[in-house]
Amino acid sequence: MKLYFSPGACSLSPHIVLHELGLPVETVKVDLQSKAMAGGGDFRTVNPKGYVPVLQLDDGGILTEGPAIVQYLADLRPEAGLAPANGTLPRYRLQEWLNFISTELHKQFSPLFNPASTDAVKESQKVRLGQRFDYLCETLGHQDYLLPSGFSVADAYLFTVLSWTAFVGPDLAQWPALKDYVTRVQARPAVAATLVAERNARLG
Repeated sequence: MKLYFSPGACSLSPHIVLHELGLPVETVKVDLQSKAMAGGGDFRTVNPKGYVPVLQLDDGGILTEGPAIVQYLADLRPEAGLAPANGTLPRYRLQEWLNFISTELHKQFSPLFNPASTDAVKESQKVRLGQRFDYLCETLGHQDYLLPSGFSVADAYLFTVLSWTAFVGPDLAQWPALKDYVTRVQARPAVAATLVAERNARLG
């Protein structure tokens, strides 16, 4: 398999999952501004949408969209327990969280990264995110991960999105349960290894 990624972007989520599962993968760094790939070529020939993550399968097929990719990967090694079994209510709970993270958190960060956004827009977005963070604390205030069964692919995604607060806010100190959660996830060996790999890719 081959993962097309950009250091620190939402592709960090499947990158973490790959490390958690110990699956062999080739990684290709993508410059999201120029759409150039490490080694040459236009990334849009791989994914016409122009954004990461993209997983190229062993048969040459392409899978896009982070929530789909991480579930596919988890199902390759179900014994690892990163996703509940298909067709069960816990699996739908996982998908519920993935959808929430994608729509109510991930996309809400876009204006904060956009240099064209006014200060008023950015402050409004931070308030909106804060409301979502309050909701997350209702769960993470009393259990270590989003699912009661333990760490899942949804946590890899949530950790990725929450990591962006270090660059654009809001300050997670206002939500101690979330700050502790980020520290807890970051301490996982697979997560730490992924962060080192992405840091090295950024510098390379």
